[in-house]
Amino acid sequence: MASSRSLNGGSLPFSSQRLLALAQQLSHYKPPPCSLDDGDEQERIIEETVGKVVSQVGVQESVTPIAQNPENFKPKRAAVLICLFEGDAGDLRVILTKRSSRLTTHSGEVSLPGGKAEEGDKDDIETATREAKEEIGLDPSLVNIVTVLEPFLSKHLLRVVPVIGILTDKKAFKPTPNPAEVDEVFDAPLEMFIKDENRTEEEREWMGEKYLLHFFEYETEKEKRKYIIWGLTAGVLVRAASLLYQQPPAFLEQNPKFKFPKIVDRNTVMR
Repeated sequence: MASSRSLNGGSLPFSSQRLLALAQQLSHYKPPPCSLDDGDEQERIIEETVGKVVSQVGVQESVTPIAQNPENFKPKRAAVLICLFEGDAGDLRVILTKRSSRLTTHSGEVSLPGGKAEEGDKDDIETATREAKEEIGLDPSLVNIVTVLEPFLSKHLLRVVPVIGILTDKKAFKPTPNPAEVDEVFDAPLEMFIKDENRTEEEREWMGEKYLLHFFEYETEKEKRKYIIWGLTAGVLVRAASLLYQQPPAFLEQNPKFKFPKIVDRNTVMR
């Protein structure tokens, strides 16, 4: 088996040449520079519910004036794991979760494993892999981290960093959902997020600007369970699929034209 160096340390073997080629392709990707690094500026924080990353919409950070005005705003950090593997049919698939029905907010919604950075996390990679282990029992040693995408800003202005990893041995992963956070673990084809099939959209408005909210419907083949992937999770996966398949989505994204608010408070959210 061929192997590749991982951003989270060590060298993991790949079960196919396609996964190896994918890892090599992504290892050359460099996200747009962002000026929102750690510093001593005063934080103006809007907390995301229960530290999890679930939001109606997400905006790529480089298209916002926040990236050009870091002195005005320093958001709280979070990370999500886009864990890919090769399916039985040879397609690229991504691991997703259905949030616990016990949660008081966003219960039953689909999200990527992830959450807020904790004090002991050395970087976004550690945040994403730690959260994945806590939520679904995914051992970080099974995942080859190949790149980090450009941060997104959630509707609560939480800075979310997508971390892409490759699960080299799907059979070695035995999902163990944390019942306090996750009801189900499932996977979906990544390519569906650049196709205009099983997709609907709704026009929304924020601060006088209209944007499109995308909803992707997916039904599992064996159990015939239906899921709706939307909001920030959908936005992150559209970006990841566009990058991996090296083509834009077959539909208009129409992200909101972001206007930096003069006052950031709990009313500053996208609806």
